[in-house]
Amino acid sequence: MKKLLIILIGILAIALILSFAKDMIIKASVEKGVEVVTGLRLNTQSFRVGIINSLVGIKNLQLFNPKGYEDRIMLDMPEIYVDYDLPAIIKGKVHLEEVRINLKEFMVVKNEKGELNLDSLKVVQAQKEGEKPEEKEKGKAPEIQIDSLELKIGKVIYKDYSKGGAPSIKEFNINLDERYENITDPYSLVSLIVVRALMGTTIASLTNFDLGGLKGTVSDTLASAQQIATEAAAKAQEALKGTTQKAQEATKKTQETLKKATEDLKDLKEKIKLPFGGE
Repeated sequence: MKKLLIILIGILAIALILSFAKDMIIKASVEKGVEVVTGLRLNTQSFRVGIINSLVGIKNLQLFNPKGYEDRIMLDMPEIYVDYDLPAIIKGKVHLEEVRINLKEFMVVKNEKGELNLDSLKVVQAQKEGEKPEEKEKGKAPEIQIDSLELKIGKVIYKDYSKGGAPSIKEFNINLDERYENITDPYSLVSLIVVRALMGTTIASLTNFDLGGLKGTVSDTLASAQQIATEAAAKAQEALKGTTQKAQEATKKTQETLKKATEDLKDLKEKIKLPFGGE
């Protein structure tokens, strides 16, 4: 019995070690993959990969600005949720059935030299040079297929240090909550996030950033956009309509039952003669 217990403890310890090692390996791969795609360094605080339930939970992601910017962080993402297709990944294709990105804050910065941090992104560099990012990188980025993407963006902040002294700051609370379908490469994902973040602001005009050019690279993806809040409201209204209809039908049925019961009682009173002249 003691020997069996030792064996079971050993198996459990090995499983825990393998699970931790798996998470660390995939975490490092994701961070490296993001660096290849964006050109910037990513850091994640918490990373958990499921095998049985095929889920990935990533907490506190931060995409850093390049050197030369006082503000260290470009993107602050408290949470990313991924539901992945394990058989496809085993075959070498990154197939993600569902991705949810919660982007709390997007920081756009112009430094003292007048350089814009957005220009350090590889998708922006490729667009300026008239190339596709995947051609520029010669296939370094992994292939990816995202069936459904839920994107939330809370706030976009613009800081301008180019005039010296304290920076001028503009904040835009865009509160975006949209769903997109069929994203076929990681560069499109990056472009989509930049485009949707800036579309709700005046940053492109303030910085002479070519948002239209970048928008053109993800026009098909933008066309698939669905307002999640609108969808939810429509579903709630439909559910309320259905509930109201059922309530009306139930009320009508109750009224019919009461009417029949009243008629039956009336018939019964007519048929029965109560004693002592009672009614």
